[in-house]
Amino acid sequence: MSSAARPELVRGLGLLPAISINIANMIGTGVFLKTRAMTCNVGTPLMVFAVWIAGGLLVLAGTFCYAEVGSLMPEAGGQYVFVRRAFGRLTGFMLGWATFAIYVAAAQAALAVGFAIFLNVALGGVLDADVVRFSAGGATLHLSWLTMAALAAIWVIAAFNCRPVASGGRVSLVLTVIKILVVVGISAGALTFATGSFTHLTLSGSSGTCADIAASARGGVAGFGAAMLGALWAYDGWNNVAPLVGEMKDPVRNVPRVFFIGTVTVGSLYVLANVAYFYVLTPTEIASIPTSSSVATEVMRRFLGHQAVVLVSVVLMVSSLGALFASVLANSRIPFAMAREGLFFRRVAVVSPRTHVPVNAVLTQAGWSSVLAVSGSYDVLTDASIFAVWIIYGLSAGSIFVFRRTMPDAHRPYRAFGYPWIPAIFVVATAGLIVNTVIATPRMAGVGILFMLAGLPFYAWWSRAGQAAPPAGAG
Repeated sequence: MSSAARPELVRGLGLLPAISINIANMIGTGVFLKTRAMTCNVGTPLMVFAVWIAGGLLVLAGTFCYAEVGSLMPEAGGQYVFVRRAFGRLTGFMLGWATFAIYVAAAQAALAVGFAIFLNVALGGVLDADVVRFSAGGATLHLSWLTMAALAAIWVIAAFNCRPVASGGRVSLVLTVIKILVVVGISAGALTFATGSFTHLTLSGSSGTCADIAASARGGVAGFGAAMLGALWAYDGWNNVAPLVGEMKDPVRNVPRVFFIGTVTVGSLYVLANVAYFYVLTPTEIASIPTSSSVATEVMRRFLGHQAVVLVSVVLMVSSLGALFASVLANSRIPFAMAREGLFFRRVAVVSPRTHVPVNAVLTQAGWSSVLAVSGSYDVLTDASIFAVWIIYGLSAGSIFVFRRTMPDAHRPYRAFGYPWIPAIFVVATAGLIVNTVIATPRMAGVGILFMLAGLPFYAWWSRAGQAAPPAGAG
């Protein structure tokens, strides 16, 4: 079979499944956990709402950039393609490397371990026991059932994502509908069955205990910035559908719709959930919730009693699983796109002739995520990825300015709203977050930079190898 006839990706992802992938990537655990810290950061419910809305608007500004560039270049790989074409081969590789090796793998390992932890809570702690345990050289190595559950989640999700993209889209749609129903159900249940008052919205949480919240992150500009980081963490994943634009039906029309509808839907759900939280609990009660619990648990306890702990664990388990599924589906296309251009392992570029999915890319991603899940180093990398991800966002969004200059006459089915000011605001805000990370947490930024630089030997190797297109065949 000639290389020209090798299996290719197919445009099998419709509008609703694509929107569901975008929503599923965003809704994880943040909406159930972050309100406590945000209340401590900014003090009042109205300021918490302001932060959620500001975070949503900032993300929306980023989606305007992604929508224009994505509809201009509807190819598999998303932001990797944008950055490589705008800033060159090396910069594109560094972004792709950081996405695969730090951001995506660490996030997926964390989601899988989170799923296992929530499953363990729901099962009463039965997964704490070790499967394997032995000592050597003074060190004790062990593998628990909890870790096995995390690995099982990674590989089961990977197996599902080896099916045709249309099937993955349908699964994501089902999981997203469940997530939306969960958030709406918790909010409606709290507002309907729990005793509360909307007067709580006028109170302050400044007298709360705020466990593990630094005094420097309470109040003022620093507090607002800290709360924004919490909100942006809850919105994180808004861009993860970008690598799938090469498999979307009618991408010219659908790419902008996916970003806009997904972001607005998630932002509305987050505000609704927080209205319910502050209706049931006072700001002081929310700020005093211990770190071992969550706002959602304490709110549901008011109308479900002791069953709330198990139920919230199930909710968080499903939410983690849905986010993991959507992340694997979307982000496996980045190493695939890199491999197609000779900047990753050659076999990762192979597309299955049966499913038209880059199966090897899916499995490679699952393998690296599994290593991090077993090693436990995903905690360090998840922190470091906060630094890497904003570099990714900034470069990807900034490519819009490059393409407006270098491709002025290209047909643009969608033009970013408010260009150049709104895209500029996003890029400047992104740069500010990167600088703030370097100043506030230099160790975190240092780990992120070192891990990104670790990709340079691979770049030199693959560039020197000058790999040709991958062979046709099954993946």
